[in-house]
Amino acid sequence: MNARLLKWLTLADATLLPVYVLLFIWRLQLYARWSWTIILVWVVASFLLHRDTPKTLGWRADNLWPATKQAILVLGAMALGLILSGLALGAPRQLPPYLVRWSRFDGYLAFCVMQQVALNSLFHNRMLSLFGSADAGNAVPLATTSQNLWRPSFLTGTLFAICHWPNPVLLPLTFIGGTAMAWLFARHRNIIPLAIGQAVLGALIFWAFPIAWHHHLRVGPGYFILPR
Repeated sequence: MNARLLKWLTLADATLLPVYVLLFIWRLQLYARWSWTIILVWVVASFLLHRDTPKTLGWRADNLWPATKQAILVLGAMALGLILSGLALGAPRQLPPYLVRWSRFDGYLAFCVMQQVALNSLFHNRMLSLFGSADAGNAVPLATTSQNLWRPSFLTGTLFAICHWPNPVLLPLTFIGGTAMAWLFARHRNIIPLAIGQAVLGALIFWAFPIAWHHHLRVGPGYFILPR
């Protein structure tokens, strides 16, 4: 494909798709729930046009252990912080159902996988390409893992947080978590440990903070529906 056209498609992925996602969250899902399929078609079409592979998308086994070890260190520290916060806020002593019942965790895990595909496999990959930090889908060389990775990771985390507006609990936490997960993805391009980590962190957030604060983790107009 023509290099200039590919760059324009990359810019569209990084700008227009996020705008459409926000439009769906705040407007379209209320009147045209079927419109989520446009996001699905867009994502699949982008992968095909950019000739992405399982390796570039983060669906790989060759680096699963290094990616998992790195995710455990970073996301594990976040999980510990949430547990301590929950204990300080008087959260129930029993583990949240999302963590102990597979029948409730699997659906949420699937949702987190979809989020990671959209956030990292697509959006963050395109940001890395625009910032010149990508290397054909492999982990970025260690010599370039400072400023070159933090800028696109910061923007990815910012987008992730904006999609959780106006939830006062999720806004700061998704910015921190989204930025960290984007950085982890750039270092070892694998979304499997990130999706699992996101599901665990989400369940801990639900448990650690009062429902009156996070309104069942709702975002967009749904946040204003008072929890029962």
